[in-house]
Formats: sequence, C-alpha cells, structure tokens
Amino acid sequence: MKRLFYPALFHKAEEGGFWVSFPDLPECLTQGDDMEQAYEMAVDALGLALTCREAEQHPIPSASDPTQITSEQDAFLVVIEFDMLAYKKRTSSRAVKKTLSIPEWLNEAAMAMDLNFSQILQEALISKIQA
Repeated sequence: MKRLFYPALFHKAEEGGFWVSFPDLPECLTQGDDMEQAYEMAVDALGLALTCREAEQHPIPSASDPTQITSEQDAFLVVIEFDMLAYKKRTSSRAVKKTLSIPEWLNEAAMAMDLNFSQILQEALISKIQA
C-alpha cells in the first residue's frame, strides 16, 4: 500500500473556508480556512482515519469511483492523494527493539569500521519497502 487516492467532498462553510467529508470514511471530517489549508487538513484527517482503522484491525475501505459520487449544492469533489508510508514516517517516531543474528565475521568487520547497525538496517528496510 504505497499511495492511495480517496474522493473527498469540499463543502463551502457559512463562515468562510471549507469543511471536508469523505464518502468512504464517514468518521473522517475536517476543515480549513482556505482551499490549501482544507486540502492539507484532509490529507492529515485521512491519514489519521486510515491508521486508526489499521491499528484497530478494521478493514480499510476501497476508494469509491469519483465519477459515481454526486455532490450536494455548495460542494465539489476533490481526490485526495495519500502516501501511507510517508504519513507513518512523519507521525510515528517510536523506536522498536529488534534482535537479530548475523555471522560473527560480519559483526567483527562492521565493528572495525565503526558502522551504525541500527542506521544501516533502517536504510536497508526503507530501500526494500520503497522498491
């Protein structure tokens, strides 16, 4: 799951700006003072909704076909692009301890070079995930 695209309805707010709803995620609502802020808030709200569903082991719904969504008066459809990996990198910095085994010769060679095992493992995993 790299990039996701979910349709959102941007509604004109009476007091100015926009409030945003997602047809596929009824619990996901947000707002912004202008289009740019409303879009940024929609990306964050979408990320929070999806990661909460994932953490609670609830299904993540498929995105609706934008051509099948009808908007109300004073509302328009915007497709929100969401990168789950980028969102998790930005919002989750908790470290997790892992125990692993490597050959003794590799450990000695790496230690002689004063290599940072955690950093190298993180870089390798990120490279593998993004491939």
